[in-house]
Amino acid sequence: MSHDIHLAFAHPSERSVATSQGQPLDRISVRDLVVEVEIGAFQAERGTRQRIRFNIVVEVAPHSAADDDDVDKILSYDRITEAVEAELGEARINLLETLAERVAERILREPQAQRTFVRIEKLDRGPSVLGVEIVRARASDSPVEAQEDASDGPLARVVLLRRAAMDSEHLSAWIDQFAASELPLILCVDAPDEPGDPASHAMVQRRIDLLRLEEQAWRLADRDGRCVVVDSLTELDWSLKNGQIAVWAPSKVVLNAVDGPQGSDPEELMRWFSEHMNAGDVQIIGDRPGDLAFDKRALPALG
Repeated sequence: MSHDIHLAFAHPSERSVATSQGQPLDRISVRDLVVEVEIGAFQAERGTRQRIRFNIVVEVAPHSAADDDDVDKILSYDRITEAVEAELGEARINLLETLAERVAERILREPQAQRTFVRIEKLDRGPSVLGVEIVRARASDSPVEAQEDASDGPLARVVLLRRAAMDSEHLSAWIDQFAASELPLILCVDAPDEPGDPASHAMVQRRIDLLRLEEQAWRLADRDGRCVVVDSLTELDWSLKNGQIAVWAPSKVVLNAVDGPQGSDPEELMRWFSEHMNAGDVQIIGDRPGDLAFDKRALPALG
C-alpha cells in the first residue's frame, strides 16, 4: 500500500517506469513548466490569472536519432510546450481535466508519441497544491494526424539573395524592409563567385556545392548580426517562432530529404525549400538591374 501511495504522488516519469509493459520505450519529459492563465469553474477564478504547473512525460518508440545525432528525428521538447501553449490559447477552460485531455490529445498526434502522462496543478488556490493527472495512449490502429497550421496564408517569406545583393551596401536596408513584414523571414544565399576545382564524381561535387552555400550563409550571419544560421527543420521552426531572421544552411535538410532536389542550384533549392515549408511567399533579390538600385525607393515591393 505504501508503494502505491508513493507512486500516486510520484513524478509522471516514475509512474511511466512503474506501469511500462512489453517493449521498453524511451521517455521525454518537461518538468515544472509554470504558466499564468485564467482558468477555473468558480466565480472567484474569473477575471483573474493564477499559476498552474505542468509535468509531462511522453513515451516514444526507440529510434536512431541518438546514433545519427539528428534533431529532426526526435520529438522536440518544443512540441510538448507548444501543445500546452496552443490549448491555453484556444479558449478559456474551466476544468484542469479538460485541459489535460486536450494537451494529451495534441501530443499524441505527434508521430513518435506512444503514451503520455500529463499532470497539471493549481498553485494559488489555497495552502495546498490542487491538481489532476491523466495517462493516455495512442490506440494501435490509430492513424497519426498531420499537424496543420490554422492559417490559410503563407507561413513565411523566403528570400534568395544573389551574390550582388549580398555584396551590396544596401543589404541591411533590404533586411530591414523584409523584417518589418508580419511574416517570419527565411534568407537563402547564392553560391560564391569562385567555382573552385571540379570534383571527379557528381555526388562529391554536390556535397561541395552545398557546403559552399553554407559558407555563404555564415558569411551573411557575420555581416548582419540579426541573421541566425539554421541547418535543421526543428531549429528553423524554433527560430521563426521566436522572431529570429533565419539563414538556411541547406546540406542537412536536402541530403536527408526523400524527395529533395538532386542538384545544388541555389534557386532550385530555394523553391523546393519554400514548397517543402509551405512558405507560400518567395522573392529573389539581385536578378534584375532594378533590384540593386542604390535608392531605397527602388527596393522591391513586399506586396
